[in-house]
Amino acid sequence: MSSTKNILVVGGAGYIGSHTTLALKEAGYTVVVYDNLSTGHRDACFGDVFVEGELKDRAKLAEVMEKHEIEGVVHFAALIEAGVSVVDPLSFYQNNVASTLALLEAMQDANVKRIVFSSTAAVYGDQTTSSPLSETLSKAPINPYGHSKAMVETILESAATAYGLQAFALRYFNAAGADPECRTGERHDPETHLIPLIIQTAQGVREHISVFGKDYETPDGTCIRDYIHVYDLAEGHVAALNFLQGQNTGCFHAANLGTGQGYSVLQVINAVAEISKKPVKIIEAERRPGDPAVLVADPSVANQLLNWRPMRSDLKSIVEDAWRFANA
Repeated sequence: MSSTKNILVVGGAGYIGSHTTLALKEAGYTVVVYDNLSTGHRDACFGDVFVEGELKDRAKLAEVMEKHEIEGVVHFAALIEAGVSVVDPLSFYQNNVASTLALLEAMQDANVKRIVFSSTAAVYGDQTTSSPLSETLSKAPINPYGHSKAMVETILESAATAYGLQAFALRYFNAAGADPECRTGERHDPETHLIPLIIQTAQGVREHISVFGKDYETPDGTCIRDYIHVYDLAEGHVAALNFLQGQNTGCFHAANLGTGQGYSVLQVINAVAEISKKPVKIIEAERRPGDPAVLVADPSVANQLLNWRPMRSDLKSIVEDAWRFANA
């Protein structure tokens, strides 16, 4: 096994953080979960140790890192709703940028050199004519959420040059699904992601699912997105951490985590209806401003650099796992 054994997962009680904690433990790591439980769940903390704390608390973070001899950090602790970031940008910059600075300063205090950062495809902004989106594109975010993630990437790159930090930013597309063993899954409040909303409709929790536009230039007229199974996403973080251990000097890398294939809104709705054997009522709504017709990743950098391939990200597996968790 690799040299880095003790990992701090910041935001490890959340959706992707809890799955990544499980993947790290399965890979032989010892995991300390650090979370303020504002959006995460205590019963989704699967680390060897749980510490409740704030991301902005530099002293506490440094104390935790020193006490548990942390050798690498995986950072998920962020506000993520792009629409909310437009109406309350300061909270996003405070949490996603300023508090990340406190984390990086704590890492310096404790002499921790490796970090895997949860970034987003939102750093590309509205460069939809370039789909599939490649890391060669310039960063051009269009909302404070995307800007906050792009800012952290810039900070990581500067810290790699100045302090020898070894950093890897993973740009997600549409995380979906749940742990195949039903240990954890998607539980946002309020829920805004498509697949759980469709599942709630099939369960009768919601009356209908709104389809925002059926006149896009796609085969069935609805938007196409790249859905990545959260289990595959978690394994991408393990691969990035393993990659950083082979680096001897400061470095910054960024890679898309996606499949390179998209599914339309109607395809996803039909998949949920088929797997659940329940009717899903659809209401057609107006297009949402800024929704591109197609948003798909070019995952070749992650494929090549990390030797990572998504193994469960076909639509059937994603929906089956999400449905099973929602009904557990």
